[in-house]
Amino acid sequence: MAITDIAAFTHLTDTDIDNLGVELDAIRLDIEDSLGERDARYIRRTIAAQRFLDVAGRLMLAGSSKRPAWWAGTVTLGLAKVIENMEIAHNVMHGQWNWMNDPEIHSSTWEWDMSGASKHWRSTHNFQHHKYTNILDLDDDVGYSILRVTRDQPWQRRNIGNLLFNAVLALGFEWGIGLQPIELSKTFKGGPERELTVRLIREFAVKAGRQVFKDYVAFPALTSLSPAATYRSTLKANLVANLIRNVWANAVIFCGHFPDGAEKFAETDMTAETQGQWYLRQMLGSANFAAGPVLGFMSGNLCYQIEHHLYPDLASNRLHEISVPVRQLCDKYDLPYTTGSFLMQYAKVWRTIAKLSLPDHFLRDTADDAPETRSEQMFAPLGAGFAGHDPATGRRRGLKTAIAAIHRWRRSSRTT
Repeated sequence: MAITDIAAFTHLTDTDIDNLGVELDAIRLDIEDSLGERDARYIRRTIAAQRFLDVAGRLMLAGSSKRPAWWAGTVTLGLAKVIENMEIAHNVMHGQWNWMNDPEIHSSTWEWDMSGASKHWRSTHNFQHHKYTNILDLDDDVGYSILRVTRDQPWQRRNIGNLLFNAVLALGFEWGIGLQPIELSKTFKGGPERELTVRLIREFAVKAGRQVFKDYVAFPALTSLSPAATYRSTLKANLVANLIRNVWANAVIFCGHFPDGAEKFAETDMTAETQGQWYLRQMLGSANFAAGPVLGFMSGNLCYQIEHHLYPDLASNRLHEISVPVRQLCDKYDLPYTTGSFLMQYAKVWRTIAKLSLPDHFLRDTADDAPETRSEQMFAPLGAGFAGHDPATGRRRGLKTAIAAIHRWRRSSRTT
């Protein structure tokens, strides 16, 4: 099931893990020391370009009674919403640009173009997900309380709808993110929890109401003043632009958390967790996808999800640079660096969601060695003496080599 002993799973000693932590700390310090005007220019130009696209899209929609203008305006507005959500809002609210001391581009003041309240997201994402990454029952992003994404979640009849639930979640992702911090059941209980929940509901309703008014009342009404547009055509364009942003954000985030190789952990694995162990859990619990400059930009540089989880408050435009030494450390400590093409990673996510809609007895792999669920128990056939260095080559035998060895062992077992 989930990993309960991260050292045993990775075939690293406590000293190895501490040394890994020291080397990852050094990477952070190097980046922090080099942040400067070039980086500040990057985020300011990104914000300016996003606002230009937003205005351009809305101006195009002034002619939206004509099909070419409608499509041009809708796609342009959708791109503006994607950039605002992924490369700007997500990263600003992580505090990646707080070092600039610019009150406009600061994690405490930025309010994003989505139905959810920014301060709610900062709480659930920055202070919960990134602290307890992929720890069962502590990280609500594991399945978003809707999907079954690991066998550690006991199968229930409602899981038959896994594929449908994921499709609905993708289309309405902004609403799923907005409602995530709110446990409605607590409104029926007394005491401080009920008061907190009622306050969260009120704050969410205010923000969502403003967003709905802006997207589906104010802007369509303004655009309809043009003789070449109608209220209905602009309303539909805003709806489609939001759907573009929602589906894209869902795909990027899921590619970073649920493809093969993104590990899950038990609560026991964070007991007295050191900095090195925390780093290691981030590396194992995240996944990248291959991207060029354009795809990387449109994903908010979350194509480097491993690096983002190691350093969530470091500037997104530096993650490509950070990925080079991180990958070298993975080679040094014989750790997998989980990555693949965007389409392949996304296909693996959907495969996992489809597979786990079924009860466990329909599944072929064991609960300790499945693409979406692994634990240190999968290495039992290798014996206690496998870790360390290969006596023939002198190379370190860590997690990457152990996974390859156990898969060879399983193949040979099936053929004999």
